[in-house]
This record gives sequence, C-alpha cells and structure tokens, in this order.
Amino acid sequence: MTYQKLSRDQIAQRVAVDIPEGAYVNLGIGLPTKIANYLDPNKEIFLHSENGLLGMGPAPSEDQQDPELINAGKEFVTLLQGGSFFHHGDSFTMMRGGHIDICVLGAFQVAENGDLANWHTGAADSIPAVGGAMDLAVGAKNVYVMMEHMTKTGEPKIVDHCTYPLTGVQCVNRIYTDLSVIDVINNTLHVTEIVDGLSFEALEKMTGAQLIDARK
Repeated sequence: MTYQKLSRDQIAQRVAVDIPEGAYVNLGIGLPTKIANYLDPNKEIFLHSENGLLGMGPAPSEDQQDPELINAGKEFVTLLQGGSFFHHGDSFTMMRGGHIDICVLGAFQVAENGDLANWHTGAADSIPAVGGAMDLAVGAKNVYVMMEHMTKTGEPKIVDHCTYPLTGVQCVNRIYTDLSVIDVINNTLHVTEIVDGLSFEALEKMTGAQLIDARK
C-alpha cells in the first residue's frame, strides 16, 4: 500500500478550507497558527489571539516583524485593516462568553467521545501550564483539533480513553490529521476523508479507538 502523509502545512491548508466567511476563529499555539497563512483572502475571517488581538493576518516576512505585534505563542503576526488590540481580560471574556465560532487546537490525545488532552503528558521536562486552551475548549462553539495521527514512537493519538490530564470533556467536534478528517458525533468517530492510497482498514490499525466509515 502506497500513501503519502500530509505535511504540517498541508494539514493547515485542509483546515483553512473549512473555515467559513465571517467566522471568529482562535488558532491555538503551535501547529494551528499555520492556518493563518492559507485562509482565503477573499473571505472575511476574524482571527483572535487570547493575549488581546482580533483581526490578524498571515505571518509577516522577516523584514516586517514587529516585536510589539505577537500572538499568544510569542510568534510575529500581522494585523489586517480594522484589526484591534484589547485587554487580556476582555479577550478571555470573548472566549468564555461563547463569542468564538471556531478554535483550532493541537493535541496529545483525543478520545472517541471528544475528550481533549493537550496541555501535559506528565513528562518531567514538560511545562505544566494549560494556558487558555481550557477556556477555549469549553467556550468556543466548535473545537477542531489539528495533529499528526500518531506519535513519533508510533502510538495512536486518537484513543478510546485519554491517559493524559484532560483539557476539556467531550468538547472536540472534528479532528484533522496527516492521514484523515474525522468528525466526533454522539461519542463516536466518523471518518469523512482519508489520504489517497490508505485504506480504511489500515487507518483503523493506526487508531486506538473504533472508527465509522462515513465517506460518501
């Protein structure tokens, strides 16, 4: 069987396709920030960062980097016309008050019922700080996860039950990986897309939970 995993940029491109016109979107620290570079410029989409930014654009070129214009992950960003700065507390009010349409987060594990673990693995050298992910997981109207399907050591990241500390309970709506797109519906995992050349049965073997083939 021959198949090609999606690169991290290709996963970001795939997620960007599903973000609709007019959406208020928070892109989590790390991999999800790549999505900003692939959003349709003809769509009006409002990117939010929990440190107090709304209306971010794609990453700047090196000569355009402004040390006072960064996202929550301390990465340089651009601000589109009409973008705004505001207090950290106001930003969290947006998140907790249900004003974010979509948040896209990375993850260590996602369970088949939508439980999310993305802040701590228990490793001695890890930073035990949940940040704003917990607020986004419960406050955003839709929670998307963007990650590799398996760990670097070949263990599944989609599991029947999370073994890492939870960020949110039954909060994930959709999972984008380098192998597939999976919707979480009624505590079950519905596969809607698989990369070319990979069979559903092979995907199942790389997943630590039961899957339902929902491809049209």
